[in-house]
Amino acid sequence: MRDRHGLLSQPIGRVLLNMSLPNLIGILTILGFSLVDTFFISQLGTEALAAISFTFPVTLVISSIAIGIGAGVATNLGRLIGSGNSHKAKVFLHDALLLTFGLIALLALVGSLCIVPLFSLLGANDSSLPLIKEYMLLWYLGAPLLVLLMVGNQGLRATGDTKSPAKIMALAALINLILDPLLIFGLGPFPRLEIQGAAIATLVSWVVALSLSGYLLIIKRNLVEFAEFNLARMRCNWKQLAHIAQPAALMNLLNPLANALIMAMLARIDHSAVAAFGAGTRLESVLLIAVMALSSSLVPFVAQNLGAGQGGRAREALMLSLKFVLVFQTLLYLPLLFWASSIAQLFSSDPQVVEWLTFYIIALPAAYGPLGMVILTATTLNAYHRPMSSLLLNLCRLFLLLLPFAAVGSYLGGVKGLLLALPITNAIMGIACYILAKQITEPSKSQVNNIPTPN
Repeated sequence: MRDRHGLLSQPIGRVLLNMSLPNLIGILTILGFSLVDTFFISQLGTEALAAISFTFPVTLVISSIAIGIGAGVATNLGRLIGSGNSHKAKVFLHDALLLTFGLIALLALVGSLCIVPLFSLLGANDSSLPLIKEYMLLWYLGAPLLVLLMVGNQGLRATGDTKSPAKIMALAALINLILDPLLIFGLGPFPRLEIQGAAIATLVSWVVALSLSGYLLIIKRNLVEFAEFNLARMRCNWKQLAHIAQPAALMNLLNPLANALIMAMLARIDHSAVAAFGAGTRLESVLLIAVMALSSSLVPFVAQNLGAGQGGRAREALMLSLKFVLVFQTLLYLPLLFWASSIAQLFSSDPQVVEWLTFYIIALPAAYGPLGMVILTATTLNAYHRPMSSLLLNLCRLFLLLLPFAAVGSYLGGVKGLLLALPITNAIMGIACYILAKQITEPSKSQVNNIPTPN
């Protein structure tokens, strides 16, 4: 299993490219779930689009926890594989998946019981709440499957295999794309279920994808070892996972929390701006897929090389990646200036929604290059076993800069002033992260020795 995909020996640029291209496809298909749902639901009217937009912060909370656990899996497995400890890696993955299922099942149960008070707090009105409830009850039912799928795919990526997760998610996205219009609009023999149909389509696609991922992990690749029940070992592995996963999950939770606060601010200015912001955040995810793909490749690459004692190679990969995303995202922004209005009209026929979404598309992607540098630096800090530094980085970005800027912007310029706070914040933090990346190091041996390791 060690260096099967050349992470420790082949040219850095070539390895990252070979890993990132499948990741690009995989992440695009994951984001395609949301975009496809948003597109078809938008055809039901502004109220339905606003309802699905209110669900984004909550669904992002669960996804963020999954990303945090996945970061812990990728980092720890990468180091174990890089140092040649394949047996410990298999047992670790088993214990991590077990914890994942139990935790998310509990959160989903609590969430399903709190739909009305939670979304009322976020600003949803009496027209949106029934639609939100229809969607979220089914979404919560499938949440443990989604998170197991995300974490399991991270286990595959930790070995350097990015192609298999991409293929699995591509198939799931295709299933979702086919079922969405059938179930939402009731085409052919299917009943018209509207927003509930989107949730059912997504749930079916997750079941298929998880089945394939489990087959690869357990049967074909033998990456999971079903060790005997040993509470001491499991607790030790869970602590090792939590060292990265807890700060990483909290870091990722900050983004939906900030989005929820921004959405609440927008809801008090113009309800149409909520629909535009929801569609804009989905577009943002697509425009940042290259960054996310590279980030998913960079973590196992850095972790394996640090595990193998090749710190210089890990640093070189990080700096090369930062320069790439800055140039790539800047070039990607240029055509958006000309197509912003046309893209906005794909998601709504409401003139006010189109106006706000057009402004979003023109203003925010201007700083996606610096934002990409923030994302890469934050995720790589986890691979360096510096998760608290990663968390602090995002705390500064969101609570010292973004939210204060957003409050001032909304007061001075309404919706547009509020939205402008995002690119200004990202530009400032991008510069800070480039300086930080040039100085990043591993923790001292005394700090590393405080991290529990299984026997």
